[in-house]
Amino acid sequence: MLGMKYSSKTLSQTVVQLCLAKGIDRIVISPGSRNAPLTIGFTAHGSFHCYSVVDERCAAFFALGMAQQYQKPVALVCTSGSALLNYYPAIAEAYYSDIPLVVLSADRPSDLIDIGDGQTIRQENVYANHIEYSANCKEGISFQEFNEAEINRALNIALQKKGPVHINLPFSEPLYERQEIPSVTPRSTPLKVSFENLTEQTLHSLQKTWKQSAKKMILVGTLPPNSVAQKWIDLVAEDPSVLVLTETTSNLHHLKIIPAIDTLISTLSEEAFAQLKPNILLTFGGMVVSKRIKAFLRKYPPEAHWHIDPKKALNTYFSLTEHIAMPPNSFFEAFLQKGEGTESDYQEQWLGKWSYRRLQQAQFEKSLPHSDFKVYHSLFDSIPNQWMLQLANSTAIRYSQLFEMNPSLAIFCNRGTSGIDGSTSTAIGAALASNKPTLLVTGDLSFFYDSNALWNQYIPKNFRIVVVNNSGGGIFRILPKAQEVAHFTQYFETKHSLTAKHLCKTYHIDYSAAKNEEELREVLTDFFKEGDAPRLLEVFTPSEVNDLVLKKYFKAIS
Repeated sequence: MLGMKYSSKTLSQTVVQLCLAKGIDRIVISPGSRNAPLTIGFTAHGSFHCYSVVDERCAAFFALGMAQQYQKPVALVCTSGSALLNYYPAIAEAYYSDIPLVVLSADRPSDLIDIGDGQTIRQENVYANHIEYSANCKEGISFQEFNEAEINRALNIALQKKGPVHINLPFSEPLYERQEIPSVTPRSTPLKVSFENLTEQTLHSLQKTWKQSAKKMILVGTLPPNSVAQKWIDLVAEDPSVLVLTETTSNLHHLKIIPAIDTLISTLSEEAFAQLKPNILLTFGGMVVSKRIKAFLRKYPPEAHWHIDPKKALNTYFSLTEHIAMPPNSFFEAFLQKGEGTESDYQEQWLGKWSYRRLQQAQFEKSLPHSDFKVYHSLFDSIPNQWMLQLANSTAIRYSQLFEMNPSLAIFCNRGTSGIDGSTSTAIGAALASNKPTLLVTGDLSFFYDSNALWNQYIPKNFRIVVVNNSGGGIFRILPKAQEVAHFTQYFETKHSLTAKHLCKTYHIDYSAAKNEEELREVLTDFFKEGDAPRLLEVFTPSEVNDLVLKKYFKAIS
């Protein structure tokens, strides 16, 4: 019996063998009965790394964190019914963040749908609006050719488009029968990857326009570390006509890059905005956090906006003129020309403004009261070199945009949909996949919302969590006129008195707390050191002070 590693279901055998052929070997399984043929197939085969996560929403974000780090698909396996609906938040995040996931949902046979059978819903095409491909397989050996083609297509699309795909797999009972030798040997169709190349005419036209422009802005969104060669960043940053703006999640660094956009452009006058307006906007990378830069570029649109991405170009700033459908490295290799940049004082002018605001910020930070701002400043200053930093939505990622980060850190955040629902699960999956010491910085609502993430046996010992607990949705206090709304505290800020202490006891996570600057400084001395268990630090801040400090900050740097 021990040698029987294949499910007797040919559909399970087909999926398992094709995943293996395409190198999809990380499988996150949520327990169930209808998915038994898949669970048997994956867990009995020594080539797969399988993980059991009970809560499907957490499982999906856990897999997303792994895929974020591996940069290749991770598969999810669930039973029928509402189970796969719990995957949806992570599927949407993967879709907008270009992270490959393969959803393998077990289903009832078609004749049992909509007749009142238990744990049965309409599963086919359930992710239609947020999926790269939906493969709806059919049960039975007579459909083998059809199923092979559909599964091959779905897996190839996940690999090629770097996004989520859904393969729905109906299984009739009995579900647990096994056999030693597979009944089918499916053929893996090859993956074809190709990118558009710029024609010589288009390339020369772009180069001519670029060279003639004295005000060029490069805006970089979310990027994995080391995804763009430093030599290209160095080359554009040394051009006096180019202003490079990045964000915390861009993972790009240079002395002539401005990494805190809101610090630069907040409180600028209309005249200053007009001077900042670029002739050409060049963008690459994923989603951009800063609302201010979006508002600025929509109000002061560039004459041309080029976006570099092999997959898509979003018209975020309402001025898109060119989609350069190739990887940034390939484009820069063909496009950038060594030599003197265009004569201009555009970069110098704004680097000067940036330098002044950094001095104002340093002065402001000297007399800060205990607050969110002070805590985030202290935290980001204390993270050891070479760590991975995972940031939760929404306060944590926004505060991170105000500080210059240690360039040795690898920084990530779920900015595809910007939801708070899976930050902890994603961070745990990423920490496991990367094998790097990892810090998750999260707010209290984001942490408690995803508390089932801790119901996970794979949390590494070098995983650290900092929960900045301001007793509710403190970010809403910052929004204009929000506090004037009736029942603001109850329905917007959602005040609470919860603490993470008891959760940590339940899940065997070392817990510590800090309620002021002195306690925080004391705890941080040992917090990042090696230990025998994951650690969580909960920092309590006064919600009535936080928004006032942040408003004073923007006034102080102007």
